[in-house]
Amino acid sequence: MAVVKNSRSMRVVRHRRTRRKLEGTTQRPRLALFRSLNHIYAQVIDDSEGHTLAAASSLDAEIKAGKDSQPKSSVSTMVGALVARRAREKGIAQVVFDKGGYKYHGRVKAFAEAAREAGLEF
Repeated sequence: MAVVKNSRSMRVVRHRRTRRKLEGTTQRPRLALFRSLNHIYAQVIDDSEGHTLAAASSLDAEIKAGKDSQPKSSVSTMVGALVARRAREKGIAQVVFDKGGYKYHGRVKAFAEAAREAGLEF
């Protein structure tokens, strides 16, 4: 039986392996990241309750207005700062970072550094 190995399926394999070990709790929720070709999405999730506590994406009105002709990494920086600000408003200071099977490089790194600078600890 042939196994198809492409970048999408391998990312899902890495993400599932990571999710076996990572879990967001009420005290320390999970900051989940999804990166598509054109956009980036982030959620702060309490896995014990199954609730999304805060979310942001490059499609939000606050980001969409300021992202004209900017590189994707700077848009990721804006999304990281926005999700961190929204989480801080809800009283969340510490999170577990779930990079979704992506390498900690480029847009993922820009997002994480912006979230840390905006006050989230991980």
